[in-house]
Amino acid sequence: MKAEVFDTDVCIVGSGFGGSVSALRLAEKGWQVTVLEQGRQLTDADIEAAGRDPRKLAWAPALGMTGFFAQDVFRHVGIVRGIGVGGGSNVYAAVLLEPKRAFYEDPAWRALSADWQAELAPHYVTAKKMLGVAPNPYHGIQDDWLRGAAERMGPQAAASFDTVPQGIFFGDPGRATPDPFFGGEGPARTGCNQCGRCITGCAYGAKNTLERNYLYFARQRGVSVLAERQVTHVEPLPGGEGYRVHLKHPWDASVTYAPLRARKVILSAGAIGTQEILFASRDRYRTLPKLPVSLGEHVRTNSEAIVAILARDPAVDVTKGATISTHFYPDAKTHITQNRFPESYTFMKWYMGPLVDGANPLTRALRTLATLLLRPVTTARVLFARQWHKRISVLTVMQQADNEIAFSYGRTLLRGFRHGLKSRVSKGGRAPSYLPQANAAARAFAEASDGIALNTVMESVGNLSVTAHILGGAVMAARAEDGVIDVNHEVFGYPGLYVVDGAAIPANVGVNPSLTITALAERFGARFVEKG
Repeated sequence: MKAEVFDTDVCIVGSGFGGSVSALRLAEKGWQVTVLEQGRQLTDADIEAAGRDPRKLAWAPALGMTGFFAQDVFRHVGIVRGIGVGGGSNVYAAVLLEPKRAFYEDPAWRALSADWQAELAPHYVTAKKMLGVAPNPYHGIQDDWLRGAAERMGPQAAASFDTVPQGIFFGDPGRATPDPFFGGEGPARTGCNQCGRCITGCAYGAKNTLERNYLYFARQRGVSVLAERQVTHVEPLPGGEGYRVHLKHPWDASVTYAPLRARKVILSAGAIGTQEILFASRDRYRTLPKLPVSLGEHVRTNSEAIVAILARDPAVDVTKGATISTHFYPDAKTHITQNRFPESYTFMKWYMGPLVDGANPLTRALRTLATLLLRPVTTARVLFARQWHKRISVLTVMQQADNEIAFSYGRTLLRGFRHGLKSRVSKGGRAPSYLPQANAAARAFAEASDGIALNTVMESVGNLSVTAHILGGAVMAARAEDGVIDVNHEVFGYPGLYVVDGAAIPANVGVNPSLTITALAERFGARFVEKG
């Protein structure tokens, strides 16, 4: 039989935290690595425009928008994510927290390691060094209000209030500084100017995106990063060694790409992207028919809720500072951060409605609609507020809790009857759309700031859990009946095919998960064999 000719040793699908870490570490071990990214290679001009214009920010190729911020709505969950070279690091708030002990001891994966916390500890150290973690030294009016909310929620909450550790260079914002992180071997940096636009990208060189660390050094090691390549499915090559990765252009049908042949394939397209590729390969193209039936199970939303508070004073401006700068824990399992919004996020005002309690979804939805109708003045005051983005404070509330949903695959009305993921209720309790701790925090913050507390109508009316931190779906397990990959991230039944991203994590992290994804990817890279 004629020997297969490979285009690359390792093909990595996705350039976010999992993909970028894997690219660098495998290149250091002598492997030829190619990274495929469906989004664009971004410039500072792209990022600057996205901070002001939502059309430049949004990823919706079918509507002609090729930005780098995607919003996906499923029946049971709403998801926001980053798409573009650098993945989620372009739009994340640079919050880099280690989870609490409960995450490592979660029954979903506790038996896979003698002690996950001890095993991951050195990889967290490496991840923090690479991502340039530092405490945020700035403090603004929004942080004062969050402290006031914590104090109103009790002694435990007040005592836990603190600045957040972040992947941001807090140096001189007025001039370029030679690389402060890697002994002068990295790119020059400019200090944070507190523009409040971390979640629409940093055009000034302050945020430690993957382009300024892992990807930067991966390229120096010869890693090829190919943008505007969307992977449709993966196919094993004849003979049992290697894979053919099938590609298309994400929005231009006139552009075609030949399949890429690789000895090994790492899926790091994020929890949504990775599941889509695996499901399509198994159920549509039937190239990976032996994928475990557990694919799509154990999807976690980080048990997240989003609430907001609009300051009544039209002269207030909360935008000075990093998107997220402070946080607190109202109880042992709940984590709360504040968020500043840039101008291009003004579209979010149309997602806001009155703050309404209630664990019963139908009752809560009816009460929300009734409040909207019976209080038109308050509704109008929120929707048509002047300088809305300068007055809005958003709280992200996350929990380390045992709840989940699941995904299946097929043609779906929400995708115009095209093939795609479909959410469904899993065997366990579904991710909640109502967290009482979130509403309590919103009321406390509103009292501290003289503001109007709000829910998102996706949660209160649509009964959707809304998250920027989707996890799971191709989780790590001891056997194929319980998950998709083993403890080395290799897909059951398909040697040389791996999943290294949030899809692999089987438990709710309870805090922003970027650091944990990075640490797990560092662990994967450390365990991967050197070439030859």
